Amino acid sequence: MKAFPPLKAFVHWNAYKKQTINFADPKAVRALNQALLKHYYGIEQWELPADFLCPPIPGRADYIHHLAEHLSESTQRPTPKGEQVRILDIGTGASIIYPILGQRAYGWSFVGSEVNPKAIESAQKILDANPNLKPSVELRQQTDASFVLKKMIREADIFDAVLCNPPFHSSEAEALAGRRRKQKNLGLSPKAKANFGGQNNELWYPGGERVFIQKMIQESKGFATQVLWFTTLLSKKDHIDFLSKQLEINEVAEIRIVPMGQGQKQSRLLCWTFLDPERRHKWAKIRWTTKPKGQ
Repeated sequence: MKAFPPLKAFVHWNAYKKQTINFADPKAVRALNQALLKHYYGIEQWELPADFLCPPIPGRADYIHHLAEHLSESTQRPTPKGEQVRILDIGTGASIIYPILGQRAYGWSFVGSEVNPKAIESAQKILDANPNLKPSVELRQQTDASFVLKKMIREADIFDAVLCNPPFHSSEAEALAGRRRKQKNLGLSPKAKANFGGQNNELWYPGGERVFIQKMIQESKGFATQVLWFTTLLSKKDHIDFLSKQLEINEVAEIRIVPMGQGQKQSRLLCWTFLDPERRHKWAKIRWTTKPKGQ
């Protein structure tokens, strides 16, 4: 609360004599995020347009840290740090939360892709308000929503990883039904405003995460030598076998599934690469070796 005094208005003592907030209140959730980003990551200004997805910081940070560990372990190199490590964030959103966390925690540079012009505008405002972040993040608007990677990875691009938090639901109706279930569990009216918000493209995609990731896999083969690791969150365990088969069809060199968990929520990272271990090691040795200044 010292880092962000406005949070104090939303804090109360619970039955276990611990300070908390009402996580059903979108204003409280947003204030908590602002406080966490300011205290732990040095982000002075972080505002989102109404009804855009307000991401839970711990879960997003979990992805970044698992990705860092994966890059290190899979190349047998120390954890990669510095601006020479370049990441593509698919669907960066109005919050640009993954570029913020990755840049502040590891010094990585990012390209954030996004289909929604209002989200791009919001993300740019956050960058403009935080000079320590702005030089490390480039925004690219995806003008064709039928593509995931195409048009976002250019001919001269090299990325050490692609990360993605795909739309979970398969339709708007399914997304609304999921929101109602969540509101019911929180004891809220069906008309209550969602605590984390979300635009259509953030919440659903025809066919859900399975079809979205399948498309991502199919497109990734065209960028096999430009990306070290392709990664995405995968919420539904039932999709693992189908997507693993799609990866085999597209002749990837290796598939890895990295377990993740926050509280009672269990998820996983689906990771794949077209490079064999020897090429991965050479990649990291060349790209992640920091040269002394002046050399």
